[in-house]
Amino acid sequence: TDAGTLLREYAERLINLRDEVKKSLMELDCLKRGELALGVNESSIHALLPALAQFRELHPGVQVRVHRMFSRDIPHEVVNYRLDLGAVSFVPRETQLQATEILKDELTLVVPPKHVLAKKREVEIEELAKESFIAHIVDSPFRRKVIELFARHRTPLNMPIEMPTIESIKRFVQMGMGVAIVPRMCVTWEVEHGWLKELKIRQM
Repeated sequence: TDAGTLLREYAERLINLRDEVKKSLMELDCLKRGELALGVNESSIHALLPALAQFRELHPGVQVRVHRMFSRDIPHEVVNYRLDLGAVSFVPRETQLQATEILKDELTLVVPPKHVLAKKREVEIEELAKESFIAHIVDSPFRRKVIELFARHRTPLNMPIEMPTIESIKRFVQMGMGVAIVPRMCVTWEVEHGWLKELKIRQM
């Protein structure tokens, strides 16, 4: 009948649509398509770049969106499903989250190549009393630890300049405007190329 012919056409379209949905869901499961929302702070992206490059090679159909935000906000965003993953520099307290260590990093002192301390490999904290430190304006556990370390050793910590990004801190150090304590993974490239000199603070 005409009604049967019409119904058959719709039935075929429904079956084709069902097959398309199944195929799309399978592609999502196999990471052939979809979207990955990743939350990072300014320094953690340095640790993730090699892994992201490898992920892109394995799953070129997946759209990767990296959102920059403060570490303290990332766990909350993951719990509320606004992010799929987050990279932070601490173990989150949220019981709903699972944390996996991906990299161990440390803070390091960097100075310009022509700085008076550049010939040394290690310095005492007291030697830094007269140095001008270029600081990160963002409050963080690492910043507080450095301030506490200098206070504990009764050494002045002069921070006349505060910058909004680690990138700007590195550039200012290269220009000879001061020294800085930064995450080591953020300056590996500059140290390898001789644009910055890395020193160890014995007490840190």
